[in-house]
Amino acid sequence: EDFLNLVFKAMMKDSLNSSHPVSSAVQSSEQIEEMFDALSYIKGASLLLMLKHYLTKDVFQAGIEVYLHNHNYGTAQSDDLWDSMNEITNGTLDVKKMMKTWIVHKGFPLVTVVRKGKLISVQQEKFLYRVEPENWTSDASYLWHIPLTYITSRCNFTHCTNAYLLDQKSGM
Repeated sequence: EDFLNLVFKAMMKDSLNSSHPVSSAVQSSEQIEEMFDALSYIKGASLLLMLKHYLTKDVFQAGIEVYLHNHNYGTAQSDDLWDSMNEITNGTLDVKKMMKTWIVHKGFPLVTVVRKGKLISVQQEKFLYRVEPENWTSDASYLWHIPLTYITSRCNFTHCTNAYLLDQKSGM
């Protein structure tokens, strides 16, 4: 419950146009300090949980083990973690490409799901809680690679989870 409260607080902050990406280039020590705030840590933790759920626990764990083994007693960059995950997925999913959309964009997407009979369509757009005119920038080009999981009436949650990667503005 405490973690969820932190996540919702971070999402509220991240839904403002004055937010910042989890990862960005820095030019000054002040920018470094700004990067290590609660938003970065909570959003980062949420993104790792999202990735773990999408890849499955075993695949995610194997990727973490490869990452730790490859970089023990050394330095690493965020791409190194994604590269380790790519190694484990054997190229079936470009984890780096997917996760880059989450860490370099500020904010998060609003996914709209519409059902017409047996057809389901999904659409994404950047969610803004409140537009702040003094900080307004157009983010129309933002596009996330959103891992969606779902079940159908023929399945139950534990045995038949389906996955879909929404990597365009809309899909079916």
